[in-house]
Amino acid sequence: MLTAARLGAATLSAALLAGVAAGPALADSPSPTPVTAPDGLYGKSDPTYDGVWRQSLALIALTAAKVTPADSAVGWLTGQQCEDGGWPSYRAAGAACDPKTEDSNATAVAIQALAALGGHQPAVDKGVAWLKANQNADGSWAYNPGSPGDANSTGLAVNALFAARTDPASVAKAGSTGAGAAGAGSAGTGAGAAAGKNAFDGLAHFQLGCAAPADQRGAFAYQPDTATGALAPNALASGQAALAAAGGHLPVANSVRADTEPKALTCSDGSAPATVPHAEAGEAVGAYLAAQLTSGGNHLTLTTPGAAPSPDYTATAWATLALIQSGHPDQASDAADWLNQQEATWTKNGTDAAATATLLLVAQADHRSTADLTGKLTALGPAPKATAATEEATPAKKENDGIGQYWLIGIGLLVGVGGGLLLSLQRKRNPNL
Repeated sequence: MLTAARLGAATLSAALLAGVAAGPALADSPSPTPVTAPDGLYGKSDPTYDGVWRQSLALIALTAAKVTPADSAVGWLTGQQCEDGGWPSYRAAGAACDPKTEDSNATAVAIQALAALGGHQPAVDKGVAWLKANQNADGSWAYNPGSPGDANSTGLAVNALFAARTDPASVAKAGSTGAGAAGAGSAGTGAGAAAGKNAFDGLAHFQLGCAAPADQRGAFAYQPDTATGALAPNALASGQAALAAAGGHLPVANSVRADTEPKALTCSDGSAPATVPHAEAGEAVGAYLAAQLTSGGNHLTLTTPGAAPSPDYTATAWATLALIQSGHPDQASDAADWLNQQEATWTKNGTDAAATATLLLVAQADHRSTADLTGKLTALGPAPKATAATEEATPAKKENDGIGQYWLIGIGLLVGVGGGLLLSLQRKRNPNL
């Protein structure tokens, strides 16, 4: 059972991942005055809680669709980064950075966006340094530094490390003093890795293993129970952490195909390890998610104490991406179909930038038609510098023009040669010509 504080944190994390305002999770704080979305930002809703999140998702999805975003869109995201390398969910123009407002989720997804865009290596490096500096000793990450870690935030951080081409096994807290992260090497190798748990260890901290009931093995909990340390499966945590466990990041472009169902966790009496080994983590959560999708009508369900269960679009999307990343597109296809059918509801008829971008990322990963979603997402932000169509039009036109010119020259030569031969023959037949 989640405590009130952890339930609030879980709700906040879930709301941010869904790209919606998270005011209810902060009931003990006064609601801020709604903010008008600034120029350069995708979407028109208040960006206080999800500005960096939705902007990053939009930039990742559009870049994968071969759309070159406007400079103002990219500049808005880079301008949100603080000097220490972290990102807040939103910072008003001209406002000073407050370390208390920086969070791992915004930082992790911004790193993935800038890595996808390319050309922003210094900002990416600073973001990775921030993640390393704010990693917990158990290898995990919290939404806000200094708090206990959670599966969602840890999964996002691992995604960011993969996107930045940094081995998560080499990222571990350098001792209890918190003085940076470990150097190269995996857990148990090197002085840094020996001093603290690495990122994969942190992720494993939340995954249910052989001690759990068979139908829960491989799932991820948001956080352990504060009183007992027990882990309870959580749909959003499982969907989010699964992409990291499968070794992926946004955008998902994995072409490996296993042609088999995900392999469930192997458990033998008395010999199974206490935690899920990293080598088995991706397949184990994939098997759990595939079973949940099949039994749940091709989608995952949001269950919050005091509220009726409801479809969880975001968790379903992340589960779909994770299954594709791990080489199981067949197990993801029906869920992708379901998400496509729910487009109008989930994206609020194409006005929710985060939902539209996430659905576009799913369509791209599952090799579906993306033109409609790309157009809708593009319309939610500043006019792009170029699109796939405009970038390809000019070279194609030049190539066609060149071919046309060669044809004209060739035809002219043939006509000239043919005419000369004809005249020569006529003169031989009639010398008076």
